[in-house]
Amino acid sequence: MSSPRTRLLAVAVTATTAALLLAGCSSSPAAGGSDDETVTVTIGTLRGQPHFYQPFLYNDYAVDGVEFEVVTLDTTPALSDALAAGSIDFAISGVTPTISSVSQDRDLTIVASAADGGSGFISNGETSLDDLVGERIGIVQGSAQEVALRLLIDDAGLTPEDFDLAVIPVPEMASAFMAGDIAAFMGVEIGVSIAKAAGGTEVLDPYSTDIGRVNIGLVTTGALVEEDPELVQRVVDTHAATTAYMADNIDEWLPGMVEEFGGDEEVFTSALENFWLRSDLSDEYVAQLEALATAMTDIGLIDEAPAAEDIVDTTFAP
Repeated sequence: MSSPRTRLLAVAVTATTAALLLAGCSSSPAAGGSDDETVTVTIGTLRGQPHFYQPFLYNDYAVDGVEFEVVTLDTTPALSDALAAGSIDFAISGVTPTISSVSQDRDLTIVASAADGGSGFISNGETSLDDLVGERIGIVQGSAQEVALRLLIDDAGLTPEDFDLAVIPVPEMASAFMAGDIAAFMGVEIGVSIAKAAGGTEVLDPYSTDIGRVNIGLVTTGALVEEDPELVQRVVDTHAATTAYMADNIDEWLPGMVEEFGGDEEVFTSALENFWLRSDLSDEYVAQLEALATAMTDIGLIDEAPAAEDIVDTTFAP
């Protein structure tokens, strides 16, 4: 796939002709594009999760000179792989797999936050980890939720070996819980809301550790930041405008998301109450990223915690 600087469309060209030009030709403009050109940026995200929905609305709030092509993948590690391979230009993705990639010397960086939260520690009525000793608990391997669970286990004076921690794919987590295959799970939306609708209850606050609610960010490559900072700023500005709209107008965009993804609108509404849209990179957010990287090292997910400046670039965020 060509870089965003080589995917150009003349603004005066009709949509049909533009699509043909995009498919069939490319050129190399000056950084950021000129006044009569539009750069097409590929943005990766996940389907079916409301805290990953911003890219579907980017074109409604795009800064002049930029338009977006949305690419959906199945997992956040897959988004990291696509960024590293140059298959996409940006991604709304998990900060945990991003930190893992940075620790492996992959050229990724977080240029804005996207959403906090989206987590839940769900059981059939148990209200402490002591109640779940010896039980099978579902986890999303390598996720912020796994890190939070391991921190909670340590805080309780227990060890992971006191439980049967079972790796379960995100789409299967709620059904595994409702089928009784697991006694509890530390997972993500919309599985958390599906399980709650079926009678599941929260064991502990998943946001009570040092990593807080940190979860999702806008990620690109360091190479693109260096090559075309103007374009990165335009994308971040679009992301910020879209995020501000979404935070204040849930009733307007939620029906469109349900139509796009399918599913139960009540479940999506419940999920929306469990995450917090944002685009800034506050000192608190960066500190939570550092805490997450340290925790990932402590529990063996990565060998060495990257420095904050290697994880995040605060130059562009509002």
